[in-house]
Amino acid sequence: MFDDRSARKQFLSAPPSVPAVVAAVLEPALAALTLLACHRWYGMPLGGPAMALVILLVVLMFPGPNRFGRTGVGVGIDIVLSWVSVLGVLLLLGYASGSLEQFDRRVVYAWAVVTPPVQWAAALVGGWWLRRQAAQPEARRPAVIIGANSMGLRVAQMLHLRRSYGHDLVGFFDDRSVERTGLPPEHAMLGTLRDLPAYIEQHGIRDVFITLPLSSQPRILNLMATLQNTTASVFYVPDVFGVSVIQGRLEDWSGVPVVGLLVTPFTGINGVIKRASDIVLSSLILLLISPLLLAVAVGVRLSSPGPVIFRQRRTGLDGELIEVYKFRSMRAMDNGPVVQQATRNDPRITPFGAFIRKTSLDELPQFINVLQGRMSIVGPRPHAVAHNEQYRKIVKAYMARHKVKPGITGWAQVNGLRGETDTVDKMARRVEYDLEYLRNWSLGLDLLIIARTVKLIFKDSTAF
Repeated sequence: MFDDRSARKQFLSAPPSVPAVVAAVLEPALAALTLLACHRWYGMPLGGPAMALVILLVVLMFPGPNRFGRTGVGVGIDIVLSWVSVLGVLLLLGYASGSLEQFDRRVVYAWAVVTPPVQWAAALVGGWWLRRQAAQPEARRPAVIIGANSMGLRVAQMLHLRRSYGHDLVGFFDDRSVERTGLPPEHAMLGTLRDLPAYIEQHGIRDVFITLPLSSQPRILNLMATLQNTTASVFYVPDVFGVSVIQGRLEDWSGVPVVGLLVTPFTGINGVIKRASDIVLSSLILLLISPLLLAVAVGVRLSSPGPVIFRQRRTGLDGELIEVYKFRSMRAMDNGPVVQQATRNDPRITPFGAFIRKTSLDELPQFINVLQGRMSIVGPRPHAVAHNEQYRKIVKAYMARHKVKPGITGWAQVNGLRGETDTVDKMARRVEYDLEYLRNWSLGLDLLIIARTVKLIFKDSTAF
């Protein structure tokens, strides 16, 4: 009988690196300090509103992203986009609460302009310092790769990109000849697996990356037994690039190592953050747009006979059926086993319906779905049940997008994939963007998508 009380913890979560910890607090701290400095510069008192803004700012921005590993203009662009998203949320909250007038406009303008350059400078200085430290001889980490295969070449590319941070690839070990492996000439074949322990000892190898396939399990076990008698750190790199990994993670369940390959990002505290942001933002948005909702409802009622709200059956979280609200934009409304997507110049769309579809006003009732918990503000767009059954058979990893609640807007939509998906290729591209969102989710990414969606409402020409 398995007794979890006696289970020994086999795997530990990797502790955050010192640069990651510094980065987590750096941007929020600099934004707060810059705000306080601007108050001092203009001789404004640091009263309750300013301190409340500092606290709210830290809550919104923590943890900050680690930008130390990047250089160039791209870092500055990322910082500016993130900063604009934060300012947008703060302005929305300030407008809704009526607290904007409590701040001096000179202070706010100066703070908004000065903060990004300060954060950018800090990121560049931090990256320079890390590269300087990594250049010291004692900080270098010579590494070898076991397995001259496609996965081994991926690891080689990764080590090359990280060379400025201390990693030095020495070469490969494989029991096959160079001719059989097809190893490119820029990489050295150092020997067979039998030669590895002596080479580690003689050349001071500090990191060993095993990229052998799972089918080589007996060789891997023998290799591990041999490497235990060396001082090198050993890493096993499984080849999981053949599947669409979502939030891959290694966890210890009562002493049993469990590798998650397709896991929702909204577990634990992430789920709390996501739901809380949905409730706060959707409540504020509904409050602000309530006159607009009333005006659109009147327009739909006057444009053609039928209900104002169209209830669509869609596939939601974990494949469960949900009802999604939209302002009705068509005379005929398909919602059965066969659903015809709207097309350009679709005769079913009313003139007023064309306007609200073009401006995405028909989607506004879905903020009610967000409050109900059926949807999220940001996430993969929900498709008709009939479309799910059609595309799950022909688009790789199609159903993986249902590991989260569907959204009013998403990463695919702000990257040009809004509107009709009349080909399998378009749907496959949309799904790939959806999966990319799941792999890289953060609150900052959600805010960026919301900001880009607002911009698209006025400029996009793909919706109809």
